[in-house]
Amino acid sequence: MRVVIKNDYEELSHWAADYVVYRINKHKPSPKHLFVLGLPSGSTPLGMFKHLAQYYKEGKVSFENVVFFGMGEYVGIGAGDERGFQYFLWDQFLKYVNIKKEHVYFLDGLTTNFAKECANYEATIKKYGGVDLFIGGVGVDGHIAFNEPYSSLCSRTRVKTLTPSTLKANSRFFDNDVSKVPPLVLTIGISTMMDAEEVMIMATGAQKAEAVKQAIEGNITHVWPVSILQQHPHGIIACDETATAKLERETVAYFKEIDKNKF
Repeated sequence: MRVVIKNDYEELSHWAADYVVYRINKHKPSPKHLFVLGLPSGSTPLGMFKHLAQYYKEGKVSFENVVFFGMGEYVGIGAGDERGFQYFLWDQFLKYVNIKKEHVYFLDGLTTNFAKECANYEATIKKYGGVDLFIGGVGVDGHIAFNEPYSSLCSRTRVKTLTPSTLKANSRFFDNDVSKVPPLVLTIGISTMMDAEEVMIMATGAQKAEAVKQAIEGNITHVWPVSILQQHPHGIIACDETATAKLERETVAYFKEIDKNKF
């Protein structure tokens, strides 16, 4: 596992955007050689999105031959609902870059056939040869995508019930009313994410410190789904200084010492 520690949220966001640009440009995407990117929603990636949009504007990267997969959607919420994850990603990032709409995929929260929708999503990812880089955040309880604590570490895209802590955290998008947050989501599975060539989990703030500790120093357990990243051959934890508050100081010093290269 690689651990990248930056001083603050802005520095981390800048590094993450630089890394995405590096990976895309190294891949040299073309119509026959697409780069496949998995994107998260939530507040953590907003700074990265801002920098990526600016890099596109400056001509440092093109998204024309990049395929995007979202990580999940609320059951009962459709594409045009501003509370949904699909709307969020279009509003905060996708509309600012030169993507092709036919290259953007989201789970359909309005489907009446969950099993078919999830199976089709998995099949579509496979059609593109898998995901090159999956970017995700992590919850205070260690969930990745919407694989809540005690999720199967072998899980695939499916329906999940949200925990009270996640409902509370997401209530900010629903007038701060937990009762308005849909309790069910469609989400990619842990194995779906782990199948990607590379996975980068971003974590910022002291409230994520325990999750970061469990991800790096803890045992692999479904109690902390993020801990599965220890088994990925190309897993990255990218965090700011405050998110390392519960790590052993020797651990922090070690990763800072060995992380000499920009990428």
